[in-house]
Amino acid sequence: MKKYNVCVLFGGVSPEHEVSLRSAESVLNHMDPEKYNIYPVGITKEGNWILFGSSDYSQLPGNEWLHCPENRRVVFSPIRGQGLLIFDGDTVSHAHIDVVFPVLHGENGEDGSVQGLFQLAGVPYVGCHVAASASCMDKCMTKLMADHTNVRQADWELVTRPQLRAHPEDVLDRIERRFSYPVFVKPAGTGSSVGVSKARGREALLAALEDAVRYDRKVLVEEFIHGREVEVAVLGNNTPVASIPGEIDAGAEFYDYDTKYVTDTSTLYIPARLSEAAAEQVRQSAVTVYQAMGCQGLARVDFFVTYETEEVVFNEINTMPGFTSISMYPKLFEASGIPYGDLIDKLLDYAVEAFYEA
Repeated sequence: MKKYNVCVLFGGVSPEHEVSLRSAESVLNHMDPEKYNIYPVGITKEGNWILFGSSDYSQLPGNEWLHCPENRRVVFSPIRGQGLLIFDGDTVSHAHIDVVFPVLHGENGEDGSVQGLFQLAGVPYVGCHVAASASCMDKCMTKLMADHTNVRQADWELVTRPQLRAHPEDVLDRIERRFSYPVFVKPAGTGSSVGVSKARGREALLAALEDAVRYDRKVLVEEFIHGREVEVAVLGNNTPVASIPGEIDAGAEFYDYDTKYVTDTSTLYIPARLSEAAAEQVRQSAVTVYQAMGCQGLARVDFFVTYETEEVVFNEINTMPGFTSISMYPKLFEASGIPYGDLIDKLLDYAVEAFYEA
C-alpha cells in the first residue's frame, strides 16, 4: 500500500485560530506515521506559512510551536506537481504532497478560499470542495438552499452592516415585528459560535447586532427554538452515512464559544436523549441537508429537537467541525463504531476518491 505524503494544515488568520491548533493537535496525534509521511504546516495569525519542525504536537495549542528552531518557511505552490516549496536559507526544495488535511476553521479555512488553492494545485484535500464550502460557510446561503429540502429550519431575518449603521431603529422595528424575544443573532460567516448572542430585549438586540457586524457584514437573526441541541456527524462522498445523534446540554444560556472550549459547564449525551423515531429523523435530515449542499468527505449537521413534540429543526452545517479531544464529530463516530484513527484514514481515502472521480 502506498504511503501518502499528507500535509496537515492548521492555524490561520480567522478568529478560530486557537480552535484550529487544538483540532490539529488531536488529528496529528492520531495519524499513524507507519501509514503517512506527515508535513505539519501552520499558518500564523499574520498569514505566514511554517513547516513545523517537531513531532511534539503538544506545542500547538500554547503556540510554543512557533519557536521551534527546526521550523522552516514554506508556501503551497498553485503550480501543479510542485507541492510544498520549503525555504532553507538561500535554497528552495519541494515536497510532493498526495493529500491535504486542512484542519482550518472559519474565514480562509472552510469558506472555499484555501480549497481553491488546492484545486489549482491539483492536489486532493479532505472535506467539501469550493462551492459547497463557500455555501455552507455562509449561513444565509445555507438557509436559502436548505429551504428546498423540506427539512424544517428556524425562521430568520437578514441584517446587513450598512443597514444597521444607517437605520438602526428601523432594523430593530423590523425584527420586533417578525419575532418575539428571545432571538439569536449570528454573523453569517463564522463558526465556533464566534459573535453569536441571545437577545431578550431591544437593548440587548442592538448590542448583539453591533457585536455580530464586527465579524461579518451579513448577520442572521433567528427565532428561538425551545429544544435540545442535537448534532450529527456525516461521513462520505456519494453514499454518506450519519452517526448516531449526540446532544449538548450547554449548562449556560446556549452553547457559545466559552462553553465549547473554555469552561466545563456543558454535558454531552451520546446517544442523544431522543425517541428512536426522532433520532432516525435527525439522521435522515442530516444526510438530506448534506447532499443538498453538495458536501463531500465530512460535515457536522446541527439541529434543535423540541421538548414538547420532538419536532426536528435544522440549525446549521459545519464543513470542518472541531477535531479537538472534546469535539463531537470524532466522538459521535467513535460511538458509532469508527475510532478516531480509522476516521482519519477514511477521510484521507475519501479525499483521494473524490479528487480522482471529479
